[in-house]
Amino acid sequence: MTVYLDNSATTRTAEEAIDAMTRSMREDFYNPSALYGPAMQSEKELKEARETLAKAVDANPKNVLFTSGGTESDNLAIFGCAQASRGKGQILYSAAEHSAVKKACQEAESRYGCQAVEIPLTREGLVDMVALEGLLGPETLMICVMQVCNETGVIMPLDDICALRDRLAPQAAIHVDGVQGFLRVPFSLKKSGVQSYAISSHKFHGPKGVGALVWKDGFRFKPQMVGGGQQGDLRSGTENTCGIVGMAEAVRVYPADGYEKMLALKQLLVGLLKEQLPETTVIGLPEDDPRSAGHILSVAFPPVRAETLLHALEGDKIYVGTGSACSSKKGKHSAVLTAMGLKNELMDGAIRISLCPENTEEEIRLAAERIIAHVNVLRRFARR
Repeated sequence: MTVYLDNSATTRTAEEAIDAMTRSMREDFYNPSALYGPAMQSEKELKEARETLAKAVDANPKNVLFTSGGTESDNLAIFGCAQASRGKGQILYSAAEHSAVKKACQEAESRYGCQAVEIPLTREGLVDMVALEGLLGPETLMICVMQVCNETGVIMPLDDICALRDRLAPQAAIHVDGVQGFLRVPFSLKKSGVQSYAISSHKFHGPKGVGALVWKDGFRFKPQMVGGGQQGDLRSGTENTCGIVGMAEAVRVYPADGYEKMLALKQLLVGLLKEQLPETTVIGLPEDDPRSAGHILSVAFPPVRAETLLHALEGDKIYVGTGSACSSKKGKHSAVLTAMGLKNELMDGAIRISLCPENTEEEIRLAAERIIAHVNVLRRFARR
């Protein structure tokens, strides 16, 4: 049996999404900007996809922009806002941010002159609200904070951040990287104080290379790609119709009870591990804390090293991660875990287990059994 538990890195594309994409490529391959009848069908599919994504986050369909994925969506919101402000102001970003956000904020400083400032984290991995309060002021242009931390599963306090912004920096826009939260943690753009929200298709069983930026009326940003004027001149280039169709279908078929199922499996896994391995350390918030997302678990078994355990599990065809897939090959301590002030032995040992609605109790019990067996062997040889 193969057990895939690295769904925060990517997910298996849903069969329904594959079917929708195949049909689109074979039958509705026309350029949606063309004027003849068959092309109108392609344009209609894009319109329906916008409506599907907008409904999922309670937004206006006209404010859905298709992109190549989460990285482009984050870059577009940050660079576009900085450029619209003519380089004036300060951009704040949490120390938990994915490099797509963090590096974009730092690059905005270099390109446009905006000051980029990192917001510290608490030891649990939450945004330090006291520190944020001290940073907010009339010069604040934008606040960037992820919905769910891709490494620890911590759900950031967006409502509290919005309330603090409203009190101290009402002119500031809030951009949310929703890549790990979309469809898994409830979010309403209309009801929240957030101005823009990034989505990545391959994190919820859609195809790779497609995503979206969703924004609220009043959010000002400059386009970063120019050309034929597609998508209201905000993102030129012929739309990836088949990818967009696949993404929309993945949204439609995502199970309504998926989150509850994943949460139950996560809590089962932690219970099984702690029963046999008292040294099990959950990184971030406890698995039963409502601020801990049900689909991501960061856990360590000191003094066992994460990479050693990962490859031992790989031999059993059980696949887990070690933090952000975009940086895990660089051999450095995670910037997120470092910002949380964790000891080296925890950072060296942290593996990330991330679930999807397709995972089963049988898979979780097998994973727990093999983790326990490997840790019991490996800790005998671990350097102390």
